[in-house]
Amino acid sequence: MSSAAATSTRARSWQGWPVVVRIAVFYVVARLVTTTFFLIAAALSGPASRYGFAPSLSELAMGWDAQWYWLVAVSGYPADLPLTPEGGVAENAWAFLPVYAYLSAGLGTVLGSWGAGAVVISLLSGFGASVALHAVLRDRIGDSAALWAVTFFACGPLAALFQVGYAESLFLFLLFLALRCVQVRRWGWLYALVPAMGFTRPGILAFALFLGLYGVHRFLRRRVEPLPLTDVVHLVGVAAVAVVVGFAWQLIAGLVTGDPGAYLATELAWRRNWIGDTSDRFVPVEGWIQAAGFWFTHWGLGAVAGYAALVLVVLGAAAALLFAPQVKRLGIEVRLWSASYLIYLLLVFFPQSSLFRLLVPISPLWGALAVPSSRGWRWAVLAAALLGQWWWIYNMYGLGNTFWQIP
Repeated sequence: MSSAAATSTRARSWQGWPVVVRIAVFYVVARLVTTTFFLIAAALSGPASRYGFAPSLSELAMGWDAQWYWLVAVSGYPADLPLTPEGGVAENAWAFLPVYAYLSAGLGTVLGSWGAGAVVISLLSGFGASVALHAVLRDRIGDSAALWAVTFFACGPLAALFQVGYAESLFLFLLFLALRCVQVRRWGWLYALVPAMGFTRPGILAFALFLGLYGVHRFLRRRVEPLPLTDVVHLVGVAAVAVVVGFAWQLIAGLVTGDPGAYLATELAWRRNWIGDTSDRFVPVEGWIQAAGFWFTHWGLGAVAGYAALVLVVLGAAAALLFAPQVKRLGIEVRLWSASYLIYLLLVFFPQSSLFRLLVPISPLWGALAVPSSRGWRWAVLAAALLGQWWWIYNMYGLGNTFWQIP
């Protein structure tokens, strides 16, 4: 048999494997690569790092926000909001939702520690998210491109989140399942997925917006694609659940602490660390405007350049979602979700180094980079993703000692 024939036979054999098995192979290899990056970063870590000299993998996995989730699991939420010396609300556990923290605690009772439970849930959720992402993309861009998109996702710049005590991995799993349910119109599952998402990580209000925009899309296309009354009822019903869940945590925090603004004040405490604003006032979009002026002034370019850059970024993102042919291939559900989530971030977030992590929910857009069938292009994207992952791990975990090295 010639080498070309042997290669073709191996390719057919690989394609014959169940898709879950193929994804598992890529996911395990990706996790081994991430572990290697963590080990190298730990070896390069020194006295200047917040982790000190040569931290262990478990120490890295329990760093940063993982400590807050652990605190929630062992101490719950404060009835009295902690205050800064200036009298403002200090950073506290109310910023971290309970599902991941308590699931990790439950599994940790079996595995021996909260950290072990948290990492296992992140690892398993990352695999589940990979399988669900493939399902979301497969019908739109084909099996091969969808598998490449999953590979980019599993190896991407923020792939370390699959191995640390952060809620992102679990949220992504639930989110991709929910997007798939919308695609195939399995509305019943959404009544369970939406509350689970909403109490895992902030962002469920973006999903409510997505359902609203998707409903409008379906209504405008009703002559081309029938819009049954049952679909209307479920879209309204699930969106209403998402809105209620989205504001429920604010209500719970207010009832427990006796301060109706407890949750918003807690979230704004993190912004205060950057710009020193002592007010507890929340104004939509203000965070991005403040950040544009803050960062561009810090970089020596001036606030006006920052405002102009912000406008260009918003227009560029909108143009890509509306007109880029590779993005349009992904389907209306992915495009509307991405637009909804970006609008949500624009309304509520103050951009800083955590922005990279907060963009992970638009990971279905990896599919757009997988659409070109050029092997060279795909390998180049994968190499860039791995390079970005190393940069992120080294800076946020190997160093993590300046104001912009916060994951």
